[in-house]
Amino acid sequence: MLAFSRTPTRPPPILCCPVVELRQYTLHPGQRETLIALFDREFVETQEATGMQVIAQFRDIDRPDVFTWVRGFPDMPSRAASLGAFYGGPVWAAHRSAANATMISSDNVRLLRPARGSAAFELGDRPTPDARVEPGLIVATIYTLLAPAARGFTDAFERVIVPELAASGVRPFGLFETEPSPNTFPRLPVREGEHAFVWFARFSDVQEYDRWKTTLEGSSRWRELVSPILGGYLQTHAEIWRLVPTARSRWIGGPR
Repeated sequence: MLAFSRTPTRPPPILCCPVVELRQYTLHPGQRETLIALFDREFVETQEATGMQVIAQFRDIDRPDVFTWVRGFPDMPSRAASLGAFYGGPVWAAHRSAANATMISSDNVRLLRPARGSAAFELGDRPTPDARVEPGLIVATIYTLLAPAARGFTDAFERVIVPELAASGVRPFGLFETEPSPNTFPRLPVREGEHAFVWFARFSDVQEYDRWKTTLEGSSRWRELVSPILGGYLQTHAEIWRLVPTARSRWIGGPR
């Protein structure tokens, strides 16, 4: 009797997280590599031991003194518990002076939630410290809206904007909107009184991103169809963050 091997099925993705912090720190000149080395060595597993997820860490290629990272939580009460455990614990006590010495400000923080249940990050593996990987480029687009995204913008984004992005060669992932709950850990401030919508895209490198941007800017459909929609919802121009993952950042994505 012939035996047939079965094609292994891909395990279901790990989706993260119902609550997400998008954190951007402005650093003293020349201190980013110092903070990244300290963070990747001391603050990854130790934060996750308290119940949160350290999702990704980045260098901003346009601003050499900016460090960006993302972490996630199951819900707002557990966020308070996890942050209290970490920032009240021995690891932060041992290294906070060194970390804080690199920073000018650390309060540019958006508290977010997935715009849809399936719009969370897919979490891949975290590279080992000695792994050699090509990090690629992650681009975060941040829209500051006149009203909460749930009042029409998320629907318009998925119905009109996502197809146009796909036609230009980009499939956005990680669609997030402002989490409206009060900050459950006031010791760490977050931006309040704002309505944000944030989406992410992946490129192999800056050159691929530049080619895509040129394609999009030359699209008559983008100018005639998408730009008026954005103009009706946006309070200000979009922020574009071009980010390169650090060596210990997880591979992040979204539904294919």
